[in-house]
Amino acid sequence: MKVAFQMDPIGAVNIDGDSTFRIALEAQERGHELFHYHPDHLAYDEGRITARGQFMTLRREKGNHVTFSETQVVDLGDFDVVWLRQDPPFDMGYITTTHLLEMLPDSVQVVNDPFWVRNSPEKLLVLQFPELTPPTMIAYDLPTIREFKQRHGDVILKPLYGNGGAGVFRLDPNDRNLASLHELFVSMRREPLIVQKFLPAVSKGDKRVILVDGELIGAINRVPQEGETRSNMHVGGRAEKVELTERDREICRIIGPVLKEKGQIFVGIDVIGDWLTEINVTSPTGLQELERFDGTNGAALIWDAIEAKA
Repeated sequence: MKVAFQMDPIGAVNIDGDSTFRIALEAQERGHELFHYHPDHLAYDEGRITARGQFMTLRREKGNHVTFSETQVVDLGDFDVVWLRQDPPFDMGYITTTHLLEMLPDSVQVVNDPFWVRNSPEKLLVLQFPELTPPTMIAYDLPTIREFKQRHGDVILKPLYGNGGAGVFRLDPNDRNLASLHELFVSMRREPLIVQKFLPAVSKGDKRVILVDGELIGAINRVPQEGETRSNMHVGGRAEKVELTERDREICRIIGPVLKEKGQIFVGIDVIGDWLTEINVTSPTGLQELERFDGTNGAALIWDAIEAKA
């Protein structure tokens, strides 16, 4: 198959940790042809969806992991699979790419389905499952947020469309910074904020559970550094092996059919203690860590699902 990857520059990725690199390498090993382009180089051109980029060959060799062809413009309608894999922020630029990819013919399989990626942001999709999530508020108005904080005492405040742990603050019962933080956030963007009751279990880790086509395949744990609330690996969280609990399996049994129905083939959910906090559909990670810890080749399972639908 001809496979295009819409992603951030692949030349800069960590080949031992990047999930897109692992997915692309698995595709190459299966004989698929790989094309790489940046989302800024996606275009609508008189009825065609085109991309300016390069065909590529990958190898697991640090400092020499990719070879590119000459730059060319391709018609993505001629491809079998297009991967939507650029990192957030989930802004209007990101949303526009989902609209353009949605215009591709049915013969092109876009992973994950762009319509539902656009309509299922990480921190909003979980709101469909209130029985699985900690107390949560989405709001812009400071008095409304303050009332939630007074109700729960110890809370996490973060941007609704942020990623990688950026802009995440813990406000304990003695904190006096809510108004200042609200002022800072609203000066930068118009979106509401998300506030959640703080879960002390995060000190033991924030579990990344991976689902493929709605089915649970495994999990890794991300443990925050000493003195840090955030466990994201972007900000120094440590990945470690972890066992799945019955609660993890219950959560996946409930949300898995919904994800499958929405065409979300590769999804990473975040679980702290017994609670679901995010459903990551834009550019989830964790495949390489899972493969190292458990020997589970998630990339192969993903391609099995894609090839079955082709």
